[in-house]
Amino acid sequence: MGNLDRQQQLIVRELIKNPRISDNQISKNTKVPVMTVNRKRKIMEEKGILSYYTSLNTSESGTGTFAAKQLYIIKFKIGITGDYFFEKIRQEKKMRKFNAEYIVESHLGEKDGHFALMVMMAAPNEKLLVENFNGKIVPMLEENFGTDSIIEIMTSRINNVLRMHHNYLPAINMKNGIISKEWLDDWIFVDELTTLEKNSTLKSFQNGK
Repeated sequence: MGNLDRQQQLIVRELIKNPRISDNQISKNTKVPVMTVNRKRKIMEEKGILSYYTSLNTSESGTGTFAAKQLYIIKFKIGITGDYFFEKIRQEKKMRKFNAEYIVESHLGEKDGHFALMVMMAAPNEKLLVENFNGKIVPMLEENFGTDSIIEIMTSRINNVLRMHHNYLPAINMKNGIISKEWLDDWIFVDELTTLEKNSTLKSFQNGK
């Protein structure tokens, strides 16, 4: 779809501040006609550019359900790819819903030229965190990708959430479930890279960096 136009940026900015805001209120705040707001919002949703999430704080500062949190980076052997991993998730129902209560967030990436899975896990305590990873996550991966599929596991303890999705700093700029009205519009990022930054990014991509 390319870069967002100015109207789309204004619409997204309002939705970042308050995902529950109505199209009518977006129109009032931005001066973009309400029919245009509705049309462009729906297009961004259909294109997969715009998504909405509910974040529930289950840490000690929230519900207290999960006091322990850790990031695991799982490096796989050569031959296992991201496409293959996605296909397994599409085919295997168990993998789609597996351990959702303990997996907070997961990403696919690369480590030392190998396909890697980054998993952020949470549990009521450190003992359960370790037991669930070694007793459930690892066996599930080995069952689907082979007992020799994992060649390295790296871990890092997570203490507090600082920033999410560019704009959300729960301990700093969130109030009553949305971004605080005291948080200036200039501090909200949509996709407005400067011309210099865009040219630098394009040049790096063209050079294969």
